[in-house]
Amino acid sequence: MSSQTAVSRNYPWMVGTRDAIPLLGGYIPVAISFGLIAVQAGFSIWETVFISTLIYAGASQFLFVAMVASGAPLWLVVVMTLLINARHVVYGPNLAPWLPVSRWWPWLMHGLTDQIFALAHTRLPQLAAAERLGWFTGAMLLAWFSWIGGTALGAIAGEELTERWPLLGDVMPFALPTLFLVLLAPRFSSRLWSITLGFTIVVALLLKVNGLPNAAIPLAALCGALIFYAMRTNIAAGGRRDG
Repeated sequence: MSSQTAVSRNYPWMVGTRDAIPLLGGYIPVAISFGLIAVQAGFSIWETVFISTLIYAGASQFLFVAMVASGAPLWLVVVMTLLINARHVVYGPNLAPWLPVSRWWPWLMHGLTDQIFALAHTRLPQLAAAERLGWFTGAMLLAWFSWIGGTALGAIAGEELTERWPLLGDVMPFALPTLFLVLLAPRFSSRLWSITLGFTIVVALLLKVNGLPNAAIPLAALCGALIFYAMRTNIAAGGRRDG
């Protein structure tokens, strides 16, 4: 096998890895914060890293640690974790049209996070079908390993880092929301998407202000999806009448 063939075969994987590099600016600080909080809640370093490896669910991990540390029953912990991750029911069908048939997808979907979804939703349609599996694998693995690595760093040295640089403790919670804004900004490219995203943001903020932070993300996403499809149907119907 020539080196040129090997490079071309690995190219989608390399592109996916490269495209996911900006995600590290949000993943690593938040993962460090989680590692620090989990250890302070009584989890060992290995247990903390194990949670990030298997659960790998951002906000759900913080909730999981808080509920377990407070003595909540296991069934309630599981139910709340599933509720927060209910948004993935929306993610899967939106990516499905761009996923070629492969037995690896059930395993790779473990790495489908909010940020990977936003990135994949933009990039997969731009790639040839043969490149999509490699691209997703590279992007997903880089994000996953950065989350695990950040968690380990926070569990081992998080307290020392925040003591040495106190500002770091104030900045870390804003890393992931900032990353979301960077990923969302390019989607404000049309009237349809601008209204949809603006409406979704307003609904999420209203729910948060009214004391429903856990319901804010799934309900706002559902409302945004309804608005998007209602407007798109209306536009399509208007085009048929004009035609």
